[in-house]
Amino acid sequence: MKNIYSLILLCCFSGMVCAQQVEDSFPFRNMNLPMEERVKDLISRLTLEEKVQLMKHDSPAIPRLGIPAYNWWNEALHGVARTPEKVTVFPQAIGMAATFDTEALRKVGDIAATEGRALFNEALKAGKGVAQYRGLTYWTPNINIFRDPRWGRGQETYGEDPYLTARMGSAMVRGLEGEDPHYLKAVACAKHYAVHSGPEYNRHSFDARPSVFDLWDTYLPAFRELVTKAKVHGVMCAYNRLDGQPCCGNDPLLVDILRNQWRFDGYVTSDCWAVKDFAEFHKTHANNTIAASDAMLAGTDLECGNLYQLLAEGVQKGLHSERDINVSLTRLFTILFKLGMFDSQDKVPYASIGREVIECESHKQHAYRMAQESMVLLKNDKKLLPLNPSKVKRIALIGPNADDGHTLLANYYGTPSEIVTPYMSLKKRFGNQIKIDYFPGTGIVKKLDGAPSFAQIASEAKKADVIVFVGGISADYEGEAGDAGAGGFAGFASGDRTTMSLPPVQTELLKALKKTGRPLVVVNMSGSVMSFEWESRNADAILQAWYGGQAAGDAVVDVLFGEYNPAGRMPLTTYKSDDDLPPFESYSMENRTYRYFKGEVRYPFGYGLSYTTFAYGKAVSAQEVRTGESIEVSIPVKNTGKRDGDEVAQLYVVHPQSAHIRIPVCSLKGFKRIHLKAGEEQLVTFALSPDDLALTDVKGNLIENAGEVELFIGGGQPGHTAGETVNLKITGDPYQIY
Repeated sequence: MKNIYSLILLCCFSGMVCAQQVEDSFPFRNMNLPMEERVKDLISRLTLEEKVQLMKHDSPAIPRLGIPAYNWWNEALHGVARTPEKVTVFPQAIGMAATFDTEALRKVGDIAATEGRALFNEALKAGKGVAQYRGLTYWTPNINIFRDPRWGRGQETYGEDPYLTARMGSAMVRGLEGEDPHYLKAVACAKHYAVHSGPEYNRHSFDARPSVFDLWDTYLPAFRELVTKAKVHGVMCAYNRLDGQPCCGNDPLLVDILRNQWRFDGYVTSDCWAVKDFAEFHKTHANNTIAASDAMLAGTDLECGNLYQLLAEGVQKGLHSERDINVSLTRLFTILFKLGMFDSQDKVPYASIGREVIECESHKQHAYRMAQESMVLLKNDKKLLPLNPSKVKRIALIGPNADDGHTLLANYYGTPSEIVTPYMSLKKRFGNQIKIDYFPGTGIVKKLDGAPSFAQIASEAKKADVIVFVGGISADYEGEAGDAGAGGFAGFASGDRTTMSLPPVQTELLKALKKTGRPLVVVNMSGSVMSFEWESRNADAILQAWYGGQAAGDAVVDVLFGEYNPAGRMPLTTYKSDDDLPPFESYSMENRTYRYFKGEVRYPFGYGLSYTTFAYGKAVSAQEVRTGESIEVSIPVKNTGKRDGDEVAQLYVVHPQSAHIRIPVCSLKGFKRIHLKAGEEQLVTFALSPDDLALTDVKGNLIENAGEVELFIGGGQPGHTAGETVNLKITGDPYQIY
């Protein structure tokens, strides 16, 4: 009997070995063959039913071919997100945009990919397939234009400007995808393509109808940059329609522009359950089978959802062919091959990354650095800041975000081992020398039950040398539909905001604190701008702190006490009033953002104060350039103050205004964040391409024409900061970029 059992076990083992040998003999496993040949061989071995299942985000294993299960859905907006493991968490994307530091953001992407690789490698070695939030296909970055400050998901973007968005988005792509010539460290995905920036409540049925000019001048440039220059490998199509056609089945967007004009050869994924919207909410398709077919034929290769199994039925009904399905599968498997999933792991340079990299000291230090760099000092009357710890004996720390770690994580977040709030940082550093009176004071949108009255809090705060109020909102109130809009409070709707004002209950408390006569510092945490109508007139200092990630508290305290000299810049325009905003559902860019707004603003795009001063010398540049040629502009920048600090040198192109075509008031076309010691001078050089000197015409063409332009270089926009102007003459025939 014992011998029989041994024989059975031997046969079973032999069968497994034989199966493995057969699997290893498949041409798609041969690393010496061209990738195209390997992908083609793999697809040829799949049944139709297997193919359509592999085109869904939760793609199953195919054991007979040794294909592991793989879930394409993962997030890395500001660090690896939504994993049960502890990871490094950086400031929200809008805060990182405020750094105006592309190299630092590239490193954020690299760190996220490194920590994600560690988790992925563990999953792959376990042999159980790659589950959701374990894969390497990150649906990041969000490069939609933050055209309206009320949009709740604007916090996920890099702001209102196409140029800044393109530069920062490209940096994130480079960081995530790595520099190996054969393998991708991870896969970035530019989203949401295209013309997608609220409102949230009707995003599944909304039909965006921008002019051709606005489409090409504002909404498409960042996508074009990431596809044609950064070579991003993924694109996510948006929920909404564009000109009547759902974006995930939109032929002009996906076929004509993305594939034909921009030569994109990566994969396109739908936003989650967006294909279901075709029939259910957009009412553009009679049923889900037709919707799935149209989405796939338009170029949506992967469905985040559960409809693409209907593609098999579509073949039977003649809606499309199996060959059409193979086109999408080729793109999908090419991505997986580039990640090294079908290669010997000793050949994949990233396969050896282990768990020890997660939350390592250098990663935590970079999260700290990004939080510091993101801080934007908006107001500093009588140079109240920085506070002198030897003179401040008592601080009243008040506000709903003074000790709320959850607020610092924003949305699409991972969870770090430690979150440092402003209260925690103050206690840690100054608890033995400064008396800290801490009162939450109020909730974000309503008073706290059983809490002291505002009069009682003000009475206690009056005993302090300075009052620091840490308020704002959180991602519970602004964000994605379904995730935010907590409680339906006034000022918020389905994740969007209905006003730019600070929640009234906080302003009410601030007014009580103002009456104490104590110096008042407002630290605001939010993913968008506040209008600060009362606060800008009554607070002595205002610090915009965004949602600063795991080290936000230390960064805030660093700035308050001068251990870090702030140099963040606003990636958004702070308007004075809600009345300045056009209707939210209008996608016209007229009178929107710094490029087209004609009124007075509270704090302009590109604005931010420092504890030192900088001077710009005489710019050196050619005075004339022919169309189609590039040009360099150099300028010395000197720290003329007594403190070391960063400066963000910005270059804006100013074209003469025209009555016949809408022309930006000015356009950012270069920026560099530099560090200068007190008294130090550095030469900063900007390279301007024909693209930077061109304008979009009414047909959407980008054309550089002969004429006069001004180049302004300074620490902010022309008209809002000191700087230098270069008058440049462009000669030659019109030069069309596209």
